[in-house]
Amino acid sequence: VNFAPHMKGPYNHPSTKGLYGIFNDSFPPILDGVTLTVENYARWLAEKGKIPCVVTPWNPVPPQCSYDVMRFFSLPIQSRKPYRYGYPKLDPFIWKRLRDTDFRLLHSHCPFSSGRLAVYVKKHRNLPLIGTFHSKYRSDLKHSFRKAPWCIPIIMKRILNFFNACDHVWIPQKQVEETVREYGYEGPLTVVENGNDFASIITGDVWNHKMEAKRRLDMNPSEMALLFVGQHIWEKGIRTILDALVLLDGKLNFTMNFIGNGYAAPEMEEFLKRNRLDSRVRMRGVIRDRDTLSDYYAASDLFIFPSPYDNAPLVLREAAAMGTPGLLLDGSTASEVIVRDSNGFLSDNSPQSFADSIRWIHNNPSLLRDVSLRARATLVRSWKDVVDEVSGRYDKILKDYK
Repeated sequence: VNFAPHMKGPYNHPSTKGLYGIFNDSFPPILDGVTLTVENYARWLAEKGKIPCVVTPWNPVPPQCSYDVMRFFSLPIQSRKPYRYGYPKLDPFIWKRLRDTDFRLLHSHCPFSSGRLAVYVKKHRNLPLIGTFHSKYRSDLKHSFRKAPWCIPIIMKRILNFFNACDHVWIPQKQVEETVREYGYEGPLTVVENGNDFASIITGDVWNHKMEAKRRLDMNPSEMALLFVGQHIWEKGIRTILDALVLLDGKLNFTMNFIGNGYAAPEMEEFLKRNRLDSRVRMRGVIRDRDTLSDYYAASDLFIFPSPYDNAPLVLREAAAMGTPGLLLDGSTASEVIVRDSNGFLSDNSPQSFADSIRWIHNNPSLLRDVSLRARATLVRSWKDVVDEVSGRYDKILKDYK
């Protein structure tokens, strides 16, 4: 009763042939980097005439897209709202719909419930399956199962089984290989980068665009504008940012915007009030309008991202597209693409180090400008360009598959 009336899928269009199945456990209205990847894959594949079908857990908000979305039974994850977990075994319809859909190729961006459905279709239809390794899944599990840690090795084994069932495993950047090997996967890996839907927003002078964005958001150009975009979870190094802001208070004229949501948000707000930072630090929540979000990126001077958790964060490249370089944790997987003081900045893993780095960057405005331009030149690639590459890889996989 919950999900069937809202389902949309190719089973309503029996004449549709050769769909490209894109499987993932999150889809709008949930917003994160993997969701954006799936959205852009589907959008640009459709533009190229490769008809996509997204398979994802049911959400009470109906999908708003021109392509087909096949949804299956889900329940909310209480510890990670607004995320939901799919339970296909409790869905009496999804299995037949998958068998009856004329898929041509399968690509799963998640090893959990949607990934297992992709493996099911592969086995029943003898189709090629690609799996993309996006996240450090063990870190997610440690938070979700902190009261039942014995579950973690069981689920990690299932994750490994998923990737072993794939014909091809893709990673978004080279250093992610370390994590994949740590999890026990021994097969070949292919690096396929992520794209950026902000790549073409700035067409004229970068600094004029940034100043106009500050004006639109009523931000004081004399203050150093700092930004974090992403899930508000401790695993992303948010505690380091908060402690660094305390150290900067009274020593630097700054503003800080946090954009996103997550389980840590209530504690963050309490921390800001307790340390009397709530007048200069704003919790903006989720910003769904992409034009508004691009303005926050552009209006900022520095993107703060001390996460040891992320593999290849889209937010770093989105910030770079808007002329805002990142300050990242030195040695993190995310920092692989950063050349120190060339297309971004690096810091040691401590609040004092991040605070010192922010003050040093502020005191070197000409360097900040140069790094901003090099970040745009080296870290920004459009999703259209990425999916052109993906489309060619799909064609070769289909040609070679036996």
